[in-house]
Amino acid sequence: MSGRKSQKIKGTVVMMPKNVLDVNQLNEVGNGGVGGVVTGVFGVVADFAGQVVDTATAILARNVSLQLISATATDGKGNGKVGKETFLEKHVPTLPTLGDRRDAYNIHFEWDANFGIPGAFYIRNFTYDEFFLVSVTLEDIPNQATIHFVCNSWVYNFKKYKKDRIFFANNTYLPSATPGPLIKYRKEELVALRGDGTGERKEWERIYDYDVYNDLGNPDSDAKLARPILGGSSNYPYPRRVRTGRKATKKDPKSEKPAVELYIPRDESFGHLKSSDFLTFGLKSLSQQLLPSLETVFDSDFTPNEFDSFEEVRQLYKGGIQLPTHVLSQISPLPVLRELFRSDGENVLQLPPPHVVKVDESAWMTDDEFAREMIAGVNPCVIRLLKEFPPQSKLDPTLYGDQSSTITKQHLEINMDGVTVQEALSGKRLFILDYQDAFMPYLTRINSLPSAKAYATRTILFLKDDGTLKPLAIELSKPHPSGDHLGAESKVVLPANQGVESAIWLLAKAHVIVNDSCYHQLMSHWLNTHAVTEPFIIATNRNLSVLHPIYKLLQPHYRDTININGLAREALINADGIIEKSFLPGRYSVEMSSAVYKNWVFTDQALPADLIKRGLAVEDPSAPHGLRLVIEDYPYAVDGLEIWDAIKTWVKEYVSLYYPTDASVQQDTELQAWWKEVVEKGHADLKDKPWWPKMNTLEELIESCSTIIWTASALHAAVNFGQYPYGGYILNRPTLSRRFIPEVGTKEYDEMVKSPQTAYLRTITPKYETIIDLTVIEILSRHACDEVYLGERDNPNWTSDSKALQAFKKFGTKLADIEGKIKERNNNSNMKNRAGPVQLPYTLLIPSSEEGLTFRGIPNSISI
Repeated sequence: MSGRKSQKIKGTVVMMPKNVLDVNQLNEVGNGGVGGVVTGVFGVVADFAGQVVDTATAILARNVSLQLISATATDGKGNGKVGKETFLEKHVPTLPTLGDRRDAYNIHFEWDANFGIPGAFYIRNFTYDEFFLVSVTLEDIPNQATIHFVCNSWVYNFKKYKKDRIFFANNTYLPSATPGPLIKYRKEELVALRGDGTGERKEWERIYDYDVYNDLGNPDSDAKLARPILGGSSNYPYPRRVRTGRKATKKDPKSEKPAVELYIPRDESFGHLKSSDFLTFGLKSLSQQLLPSLETVFDSDFTPNEFDSFEEVRQLYKGGIQLPTHVLSQISPLPVLRELFRSDGENVLQLPPPHVVKVDESAWMTDDEFAREMIAGVNPCVIRLLKEFPPQSKLDPTLYGDQSSTITKQHLEINMDGVTVQEALSGKRLFILDYQDAFMPYLTRINSLPSAKAYATRTILFLKDDGTLKPLAIELSKPHPSGDHLGAESKVVLPANQGVESAIWLLAKAHVIVNDSCYHQLMSHWLNTHAVTEPFIIATNRNLSVLHPIYKLLQPHYRDTININGLAREALINADGIIEKSFLPGRYSVEMSSAVYKNWVFTDQALPADLIKRGLAVEDPSAPHGLRLVIEDYPYAVDGLEIWDAIKTWVKEYVSLYYPTDASVQQDTELQAWWKEVVEKGHADLKDKPWWPKMNTLEELIESCSTIIWTASALHAAVNFGQYPYGGYILNRPTLSRRFIPEVGTKEYDEMVKSPQTAYLRTITPKYETIIDLTVIEILSRHACDEVYLGERDNPNWTSDSKALQAFKKFGTKLADIEGKIKERNNNSNMKNRAGPVQLPYTLLIPSSEEGLTFRGIPNSISI
């Protein structure tokens, strides 16, 4: 640097060496029985941690260089001046605030006044291993406060990159307000992140591009494992995923080979690495190691694959299931899996007690609880107001014949406390949980699977004077045996509490819940949160610079989502994966979600719009949040509207700092490119739908960002973290149905008369599939110890804008208030839907949580 008055400015570089973070080390430890493996493995990791600091000090200090880039002074070409290459110095022995094995290094840059104020830096890694760069802080710059660079990125050997890695200070600029010296660098970084759309992606790359779901099948391994390509056609529309560019399968040139190591853009892969990595790693281990071993056990004489009594189901968490030693020795040595197994030498699989039976072991069987879980369970976003009677279908009659309901007024009115159907319709007191149209087109195929016997169901419910719901009738429909086009064959089952009728009623409710648990997992959870969010993440990284205010707003709500979605394609929703094995639709599971995506509407994902669409709220300026709920005590909606309002208020305050007018939204080139790509590439199969916001106004920007944040945070929390608390007791939320309702004169009917429990257990999910389901949802329902919750950021220096920080603090305070209000409602005995017969208060939308299986907490993002 030129100039006479040269001085040093001090920097602190915080990073995590690869060895500390590399969970794959755990794979390489031999199998020595669960207890031995665990201590052995964590011994190894501890050793790594011990050694890393010593070797890292020596190696990284000499072999990592930085060059500052000026935000105020230019070179001859008008670009920010680039300073002299400077190497890391000594390792700073202790920074108590760092925690989790982070290392800090000093660095001193030569600086003079002609260089101006640094706004970015290049970094080069000359070592063989990558490291995780957490942050860089610059001090002692005259007339300038401390400058923070929030990095959170893996940095590989410099030869892996076409251009040196660049990081920007935590300032926020719209494209038009970018300091002139940084404009070129801002644009170049986005070009690097987009890639050129060709070639197979490599582990170290950070390229974001789009592709269809063409990697769920494995036709080269077995023709039965071929699956349709989802996305790119009108038959199978689907949101896009991250492109990996793997080679095509031999049997189907349009399908990709399954991954040996799945590519995800490098910074999407657990950089924070505490236990969240272990959660997903635990899922991988389950699918690749434990479940194949269990399958052989349940095929053998060692353990029959049927539960013989409800008490035997309860033994899963009371005493455990005995397993052969060889099965347990194959389990990965991870805390999350260790907790599933008693390592006292008894070789027992023991699950934690699900919340739904902690207080009362049989309250789940009541009609009150069956109905309550539709508004306060794990799938509270499907029930809708019944507006016409009898209920109608939207299926094409030329393909599916007459699908109208066969439920009559007489069926309902006997249980309606003297109210007529007409009066109840006018008074908004009839509701329906309707799975007719989602399941009927697939039932012929589903029922031809080896063990599936299923109906499409409709359940009609009545809103009682005390504000609770009661089921009035369940309609069970099958396609006509001579062909789908001849319509449905239906039977109506009415509530009963004694004799054989009560056994039939319990089975009818089980069939409803099998529909509900499959729709929940595939549509409410996977499609409507995980899958639809990925295109927004891809578009954001390709089009919005890290300097962009909307990037800074949305980025925390994307953490780990591409990673968990990649894992889902490998182990959960893939051909013959966990979902196909343990849920009713089997090989048709994900294909069914494509049919539902045809009717997905982005703007309806906002909670107020969703409630209005389902007839569960009406606009009312005098009511809280401008909406009057049709069911006043609707826990998901009541809590959810408060969270939605807090999100939208925060988004409005933040966005208004940067966009004073609609014109400023229209003139933002990065923003407009982002939205165009979301619609035309990310959700390309729905790009011509008229409901897409045009992104011409401030209100459209606020509502769209609020909807993205709601979907990734609160909606996902509501449909995810109750999975084990409600579904961990398989009797309450079965995932498979293997028998129709028995007919009089059959041996199944006689068995049902003699032992209703046996009939129920032979109808629902059997033992092996139950264990697959429960071990997976037990992991999915947990919070990692480093989870970042709504209203929090993982770095206090995420922006240098004090007004933004102030608005964000207000958001956090508002969420804490909401938490208090939710607890008050849960203590209000007049609100009967809050806890119900099972005495399980609705806590899924309480924002904060501890780690583990807590039945509460709203993480910022879809991270599991």
